[in-house]
Amino acid sequence: MSIVFRSAGSLALTFGLLACGGGSGPSEVSSSGANSSSGGGNSGGSGITLTMLGGTTGTSVGGSASAGDGPANQVVTKLPPGYTQTDVGGYKLGEPIVGGAGAPGMSGGGSGGAMSGNCGNILLGVSRDFKGADEPMGHPDFNADIAGGDVTPGLVSTTLGTDQKPIYTSQCEIGNAMPAPTCPYKAQTTSQANFDQWYHDTPGVNEPYLVSIYLAPQPGGLFTFQSLHYFPMDGAGFMGMAKANDGKDHNFGFTTELHTQFLYSGGETFNFQGDDDVWVFINNKLAVDLGGLHPAQLRKVELDASAAMLGIETGNIYPLDLFHAERHTNASTFRIDTNLSFVDCGTVLPGKVK
Repeated sequence: MSIVFRSAGSLALTFGLLACGGGSGPSEVSSSGANSSSGGGNSGGSGITLTMLGGTTGTSVGGSASAGDGPANQVVTKLPPGYTQTDVGGYKLGEPIVGGAGAPGMSGGGSGGAMSGNCGNILLGVSRDFKGADEPMGHPDFNADIAGGDVTPGLVSTTLGTDQKPIYTSQCEIGNAMPAPTCPYKAQTTSQANFDQWYHDTPGVNEPYLVSIYLAPQPGGLFTFQSLHYFPMDGAGFMGMAKANDGKDHNFGFTTELHTQFLYSGGETFNFQGDDDVWVFINNKLAVDLGGLHPAQLRKVELDASAAMLGIETGNIYPLDLFHAERHTNASTFRIDTNLSFVDCGTVLPGKVK
C-alpha cells in the first residue's frame, strides 16, 4: 500500500509503504504521481485506472468501473495479529499522526474492493482523543454537562464540506438552544469552533492516531464490525479514564473518522449502530444522521431505495465518509454491517489545525 500526500479532492506524490491488511500487491501510480485508486465518485470525471484484486485492472470513466480478467478475490477470514478482538471483528490502534498543519495524509489506497481486495476487509481511519470537560483544559463538548436522550438530527449540513468534513449547522448550542422540535433534548454542542476540532488535528486539544477496523466476513456476503465496548484509545492519547458499563476503566472522549470509496453495483446496504454522534455521507450527501448524545441507535441504508436522494447510479464509484464521536460515559457502541465493495482501504486527509 502507499502513503500519499492528499488534499481534498486530489491525490499527489507517493511517499512510502503502509501495510493495510491481508493480501499483497502494490498500488498503481500514474506518471504524474497520482495514486490510481482515487476512483471517480461523480459522473463526468476523467478516466482513471484502477488496480483490482490480484493485479487485475479496470477503468473508471466518469466514475464507472469495469474489471478485467484476473485472479479470484480474497477475503481476510481471520483476525490479523496485533488486532484487538471485539464482539465481531476487531481493531488496531496505529501510530500517532504528527506534523500539524500541512502534514501529509496517508492512504491505504490501491486495490479494488477493500472487502475483498489487497488490503482485505480492513478499513483505515483516524481516531482523535480529547480531554473531557471535567479535566483541566478539557474540551467542552466531551464528558460535559450536556443533556442526552435520543437522536438530535440537523447538527450538521446534509452536504459534506469541500474539505471532506461535516459542516456545522447546529442550532442546539449551550446558551442558545432552539426549543423543540429543533432541539428535542436541549443543547448538544457549544460552538462551531469547538465542533471543528472534532475532526481536525489540533495540537493541545486532540491527539490523532491511525486506526484499522477489521470487518469479519459473515454468511451471505455481509461483513460486520461490532464492539459493544469500543475504546480504541485505551492506553493512548491523554489517558483519561472513567468507569464504563462493562465495569472497567476506559479512555472515553474520542472521535473516529473514515474516508473510503465503493463500487455501486445494485442491492448494497450499509447499516450502522452506535453512540454518540454518527454521520455517514454517501456521494457527499448525508445518508445517516445520528447526531447528539444518545444511547446506541441503529440506522439502515438501502442504496437502491436511496439512490435518487444520494444521486448514485449502478456501475459508478462513489465516496463514503463516516464520522463518529464518543462524547460521554458510560457506554460506547460501534457496529457496521455492509456488503459494499470498497475500492480503497481508507484515506487519511492531511492534518489541519483549526
